[in-house]
Amino acid sequence: MRPAAASAVLGLALAVGAPTAWVLTRPEAAAGIPVEQALPAPAPEAGAGPLPAIPSVTTLDAAPAAVRPAPAPARISVPALGVDAPVDPVGIAADGQMELPEDVSRVGWYRFGPAPGADGSAVVAGHVDDREQGPGALFPLQDAGVGEEITVTDAEGTTTRWRVVSREVITKQVLPLERLFARDGAPRLTVITCGGPFLPEYRSYRDNVVVVAEPAP
Repeated sequence: MRPAAASAVLGLALAVGAPTAWVLTRPEAAAGIPVEQALPAPAPEAGAGPLPAIPSVTTLDAAPAAVRPAPAPARISVPALGVDAPVDPVGIAADGQMELPEDVSRVGWYRFGPAPGADGSAVVAGHVDDREQGPGALFPLQDAGVGEEITVTDAEGTTTRWRVVSREVITKQVLPLERLFARDGAPRLTVITCGGPFLPEYRSYRDNVVVVAEPAP
């Protein structure tokens, strides 16, 4: 059973007593193509559209080879921004939101979705800051520019390279969640943190900074 991702990113609303320097260095709201255009489209629901033709079958492998899952990401780096952080596999918290490491120097990979390099959108997210801990590992994400390189090193030591194609500040209530967590389509790396104005009544930021990257040539 696939855990629902409908409210996962809303968990990036970090509860802090007061904002740090993010609002004082607020970047342009967007760079590159729109996030929804950069991300793979979600797979159509069952029953939608005509059924594909059924191919003829002559034999069936009685013992098909097991599909080896892609190794989990272990570290993410954005050299141009000074980002270099360990990555922890995370899931869904009891309140239905995406879990994030409490240590803001670490980031989380949504383990129920694709691993970086597999089809679909691999989601890595982290807190932007904390009242006591200060800026988080992804604090500089607000300044990500189109064409900048992101590297991801997996648990087996293999490194993949990614190129930023989109950065956008999006209000949390209108995040394109189906695209952010798409499990089909071209491989994409989606990196998310909080941004926008700080809302004291919610002890959280209003928006998310979303960066989408494609495999580097």
